[in-house]
Amino acid sequence: MFSRKSRADGGLALLAALALGLYLIFLVLPLLLSLRSSFTNENPLRATNEFIGLRNYREMASDVQLRDSLVFTLTLAVGVTLAANALGVAFAILLNRTHLSYRVMRTLAFLPQVLSGVIVGFVWQTILTQDGLLNNVLTSVGLLDEPYPWLGSPRAALVSIGVVLTWVLSGFTTVVYLAALQSVPIELNDMATMDGVRGTQRFRKVTWPMIAPGTTISVTISLITVLKLYDIIAVLTGGGPANSTQSTALYIVRLAFTSDRLGYASAVAMLLLALSAVVALAVTGALRRREVTL
Repeated sequence: MFSRKSRADGGLALLAALALGLYLIFLVLPLLLSLRSSFTNENPLRATNEFIGLRNYREMASDVQLRDSLVFTLTLAVGVTLAANALGVAFAILLNRTHLSYRVMRTLAFLPQVLSGVIVGFVWQTILTQDGLLNNVLTSVGLLDEPYPWLGSPRAALVSIGVVLTWVLSGFTTVVYLAALQSVPIELNDMATMDGVRGTQRFRKVTWPMIAPGTTISVTISLITVLKLYDIIAVLTGGGPANSTQSTALYIVRLAFTSDRLGYASAVAMLLLALSAVVALAVTGALRRREVTL
């Protein structure tokens, strides 16, 4: 009995050590190497690289492309997070049924989340290009006189990317809010109905406070996902037109692999990491305090 328990404990310890080793190798080590690189002028085209201190970080203060990418990324993150979570709540309420057809629709609602970002980008690109499916449909029914540049102007491209990301993230937010709704005790809804609390009033006074933990998870992960977004934008617009839809992650990749400025790219990556951490901690803290007050 004792030996069996000891072997089980030893197996769990081995798995824990393996998990810790993988975490150190694939997360902590690359992070430390990138941090070290951010203090150098590392360039793969040079034989040697020099330590330059904080020069990369000082350069960021006057980098117009970096500033524009941060503004675009933050604007997109806030807009998409609000829209995706609003849709997630609405879809979760509609799909919170036990019938087989509703279970099928839940699966369909989550489908965008499991698709590769590259595939999503290519599919939506064929829909939104000048001669794409959307313009063909709208012009054929007379809603447009000529094709509209959905990806060809800065404002329209921002909105188009926002719609695509909202569509993708709504699958995740729907599942989170469905799980939160199903954890609400049935007795609470029954008591609210007996007290004459119905419709939107019951949602506001009973359901919404009870799904507050789900809101915290959904909002935080949605924000982080958009802040580090690269693949969908790279395929959909390539950062254009005129770099107006260049996310910070896309700018980092271009600095590293197009301009060969690995040192400066690492410094920008450290900035994005710090920004994401601050935003995530601030939002999580605010939503946690909201959970207590509701």
